[in-house]
Formats: sequence, C-alpha cells, structure tokens
Amino acid sequence: MIPGFAQRKRFSDLSEQDILALAISSEEDDARIYRTYAHNLRDEYPSSAAVFDEMAQEEDAHRVLLIELHQKRFGDMIPMIRREHVSGYYARKPVWLIENLSLERIRSEARGMEQAAEAFYLKAVTLTKDADTRALLGQLAAAEAGHDKKAGALMEEHLGGRSKEAEDSDAHRKFVLTWVQPGLAGLMDGSVSTLAPIFATAFATQSTHTTFLVGLAASVGAGISMGFTEAASDDGQLSGRGSPIKRGIAAGVMTTLGGLGHTLPYLIPDFWTATITAFFVVFIELWAIAWIQNKYMETPIMRAVFQVVLGGGLVFAAGALIGGG
Repeated sequence: MIPGFAQRKRFSDLSEQDILALAISSEEDDARIYRTYAHNLRDEYPSSAAVFDEMAQEEDAHRVLLIELHQKRFGDMIPMIRREHVSGYYARKPVWLIENLSLERIRSEARGMEQAAEAFYLKAVTLTKDADTRALLGQLAAAEAGHDKKAGALMEEHLGGRSKEAEDSDAHRKFVLTWVQPGLAGLMDGSVSTLAPIFATAFATQSTHTTFLVGLAASVGAGISMGFTEAASDDGQLSGRGSPIKRGIAAGVMTTLGGLGHTLPYLIPDFWTATITAFFVVFIELWAIAWIQNKYMETPIMRAVFQVVLGGGLVFAAGALIGGG
C-alpha cells in the first residue's frame, strides 16, 4: 500500500455532507489564493490586483451559500475535509510556488482554477440526491463556468485598454530586465570570451581531451564569475531590474551554456571532426545571439550582427592565430 494514499477517500465514496464540506474548504482556499495574487500584484499592477480582490469576494459569497445549506441540512458542525484528503481530487499549487509568477501566468493559473472548480461541481451534482443541494451545486458550476466572462468584465472595468496595455508592458519590461537582459549578456560573454582560449588550446595542442577540459573550466569559471558579478552589481530596488538572485542565475547559467556550446564537440576523439563541428556551433551561436538581441532588446538586426557576429569572429580568429603560432 502506498504511504500517504491509504487514508484518502475516493470521490465516489463521499457522503453529501462530505461533498458540501469539501466545497466549503475549497472555496475558502481559492479565495485565499486570489487574495495572495492581489497582494503580490498590488504595488506593480494595482488594476489586476483589484480584479483578483473581486474574484476573492465572489468565492467568499459562494462559501457563505454552501455554509447556509450545510447548516440547514446537517447542522453547524462542518467536517474537516480538504482536497488532499480525497484521491484524484484536483490540487492547487502551494503559495510559495505561485508567489513569483508573471502577470500573464497568474491570469492563466486563475483560469485553470475556475475550470477545475467547475468540473468538481458538475461531478458533485451527480453524487447528490437532495434537490436543494443539487440546485446549489449546479448554480455554482454555472458560476464557475461563467467566471471567464466575469473575469473579462472585471478586466474591462479595472483594466481599461490603457491600463491593461500599461500593465502588460510593465510585465514584459520586467521579464526582459530580470531574465532576458542578464541572460543575453551571459550568453554573449560565454560564447565570445571563451572562443580565444578554447581554439588557442585546440590549435596549439591538437588534443580534443585537453581542449575539452580547458573549455569546460573556462565555461564554468566564467559562469560563476558572471553570475556573482551580476547579482552584486545591482540590488534592483532603484533600477527596477528585479531580484539580483534571479539575474545572477540567468547570467551565470547562460554564460556557462554559451561556453559549453563549442566545448562539447571536443568530446569527439578526432581533432578535425571536432573542430569543424565546433566551427558550425559557433556560427549558430553568434547568429542566435543576434536574433535574440533583435527580438527582445529591439536592437536593429544589422547592428546586432555587427556587434556579435563580427566581434565573435575576431575573437575566434585571434584564438586560432595564437594557438596556431
């Protein structure tokens, strides 16, 4: 028997009182999640926070209706039953996993919550015989199904065209400043700065094993250095660039990947096969960086090509000439 699952009830085995108690606790949890969203968004996206405040109030209203029905049918003592007590019941992500989601991801999570709640009420209706209970559960299923439209109406009320555009623009800007910009800087640094030592070693020794070790050390070392430098350079409080830890991770990981791209071909035993493969990888890397600059940083494509491809080509040539000499 699997630990943790033995004590769970099957949904089909729940009594009508259990179903009402489960619905009450679920509505309470959802209201708390919406209030968490609102709290986390309030400073940067006040209009979206107002949307989630109203959605939390609706969940509270549903909970009150369910409690009144429970009191009418079963009395004041509501059994303690929650989602985790029922096998196969839909789950919600823990609060600590949803606190740092992007604005668009939060909106998507909310839509998923409403769809799961609708499915629960539709299933619950089939397990109840009391007319009043079936009527209320059916109304709540319809209410959850209509929340997409309700959310749309709230968006229109609180997020007029300009407000929504402004919030979406701010969210995109924050994503770019926190993840894309430091990640791109790391990718450029890792791809370009490691070219010279890797290819100098390759042409000087013509040993794929030695070249791989030098490339691995250069890539990992550059990633650690770039990550700590980015994290320590700006706490993000005044610049609005976001968490220094996130920026440091983005810069460090992408720097390492940038160097590993043309290091990994030297796992191939044959020197010239490995080197020619590395040439092609470098070519792809540099053009990919230029494309990312053009797409996310809005750098004109010709300027991006000049900065990255030409610059990288010069560094590569320097390494090859030094190693060959």
